[in-house]
Amino acid sequence: MKILIRIMMGLSLGMVIFNMTQVDWEYPLAEQSSIAIIGILAALCAFLLLLLLSLSMKISKKMNR
Repeated sequence: MKILIRIMMGLSLGMVIFNMTQVDWEYPLAEQSSIAIIGILAALCAFLLLLLLSLSMKISKKMNR
Protein backbone atom coordinates (compact mmCIF):
# COMPACT_ATOMS: atom_id res chain seq x y z
CA MET A 1 0.00 0.00 0.00
CA LYS A 2 2.86 2.36 0.81
CA ILE A 3 4.39 1.87 -2.63
CA LEU A 4 1.05 2.49 -4.35
CA ILE A 5 0.59 5.74 -2.42
CA ARG A 6 4.10 6.89 -3.36
CA ILE A 7 3.47 6.09 -7.03
CA MET A 8 0.19 8.01 -7.00
CA MET A 9 1.88 10.96 -5.28
CA GLY A 10 4.52 10.97 -8.01
CA LEU A 11 1.84 10.86 -10.70
CA SER A 12 -0.01 13.78 -9.14
CA LEU A 13 3.19 15.84 -9.04
CA GLY A 14 3.80 14.89 -12.66
CA MET A 15 0.34 16.17 -13.54
CA VAL A 16 1.12 19.45 -11.77
CA ILE A 17 4.30 19.87 -13.80
CA PHE A 18 2.54 18.96 -17.05
CA ASN A 19 -0.30 21.39 -16.42
CA MET A 20 2.14 24.15 -15.50
CA THR A 21 3.62 23.84 -18.97
CA GLN A 22 0.15 24.27 -20.48
CA VAL A 23 -0.57 27.60 -18.76
CA ASP A 24 -0.13 30.75 -20.84
CA TRP A 25 1.50 32.95 -18.21
CA GLU A 26 0.72 36.16 -20.12
CA TYR A 27 -3.04 35.42 -19.98
CA PRO A 28 -3.51 32.93 -17.12
CA LEU A 29 -7.30 33.29 -17.11
CA ALA A 30 -7.77 32.47 -20.80
CA GLU A 31 -9.83 29.41 -21.74
CA GLN A 32 -7.04 26.83 -22.09
CA SER A 33 -5.04 28.30 -19.23
CA SER A 34 -7.97 28.16 -16.85
CA ILE A 35 -8.41 24.46 -17.59
CA ALA A 36 -4.72 23.91 -16.84
CA ILE A 37 -5.00 25.88 -13.59
CA ILE A 38 -7.98 23.75 -12.54
CA GLY A 39 -5.88 20.67 -13.33
CA ILE A 40 -3.03 22.02 -11.20
CA LEU A 41 -5.36 22.63 -8.27
CA ALA A 42 -6.94 19.18 -8.61
CA ALA A 43 -3.56 17.45 -8.73
CA LEU A 44 -2.37 19.40 -5.68
CA CYS A 45 -5.52 18.40 -3.80
CA ALA A 46 -4.92 14.76 -4.71
CA PHE A 47 -1.31 15.04 -3.53
CA LEU A 48 -2.39 16.53 -0.20
CA LEU A 49 -5.02 13.83 0.33
CA LEU A 50 -2.46 11.11 -0.38
CA LEU A 51 -0.04 12.79 2.00
CA LEU A 52 -2.70 12.82 4.72
CA LEU A 53 -3.42 9.14 4.06
CA SER A 54 0.27 8.33 4.37
CA LEU A 55 0.56 10.25 7.63
CA SER A 56 -2.56 8.66 9.09
CA MET A 57 -1.22 5.20 8.26
CA LYS A 58 2.03 6.03 10.07
CA ILE A 59 0.10 7.27 13.11
CA SER A 60 -2.11 4.18 13.20
CA LYS A 61 0.97 1.91 13.06
CA LYS A 62 2.49 3.76 16.02
CA MET A 63 -0.78 3.56 17.96
CA ASN A 64 -1.03 -0.20 17.42
CA ARG A 65 2.45 -0.84 18.85
